[in-house]
Order: sequence, then structure tokens, then C-alpha cells
Amino acid sequence: MRHKRSTPNRSFRVADQIQRDVAELIRDLKDPRIGMVTINAVDVTPDYAHATVYFSLLVGDPQASEAGLNEAAGFVRNSLFKRLAIHTVPTLHFKFDQTTERAAELNALIRQANAQRAQD
Repeated sequence: MRHKRSTPNRSFRVADQIQRDVAELIRDLKDPRIGMVTINAVDVTPDYAHATVYFSLLVGDPQASEAGLNEAAGFVRNSLFKRLAIHTVPTLHFKFDQTTERAAELNALIRQANAQRAQD
């Protein structure tokens, strides 16, 4: 029974460590397509075979950055092997996280609606 409870915690710890290490490792990438990237979250599959790395951009093109990061995923994964003390280092899949963009758009719509309501 105890083993089942510790597994999710381990998964969170592994995801957290991957997030920190990937954030450091991508700073060294020389691909000009990759903009100013922030790693927002990492989801690791239960078998640790795959990890989806969600990122946002301060500066840069989302599609170009995603393509560059996914091309560099093998290099980043190999670098993780040296850092992580786990048997299986997951295959990395980078995805642009639109959460912050959506939040900004919603805030703009709310401000617009409130301004309209104030005029009425």
C-alpha cells in the first residue's frame, strides 16, 4: 500500500527536476529560432517514457521555438542522462503553452466589457 502512495510523489519530484534541468540546458542551445523561453511545467508519463515540456516565450516565434526545441530534444535528453539519477530518462516533447497569452486576452476582454458597461 505504501508503494502506491510514494509513486505520485516521485513522479512530481522527477518532473520538477526535469523542469529545472531543462531550463538550464536550453540556455546553452545555439539555435537562433529559439527565443527567450521559460519552462512552465513538465508532465511525465507514469512509465517515465515521455515528458511533455510546456514553455512560454518572452521574445520569439512560438512555432519556430517549438520546432527548434523539439529538434534539440535528443541533445537535451542526453544531457539529462548525466544529471538525473533515474534509470529511464524520458523522451522530451516540447509544446508551446498558451496559458499566459489566453489570460492576457481574457483580461483585455474583461477590461473592454467593464469600460463598455461604465459608458452605458
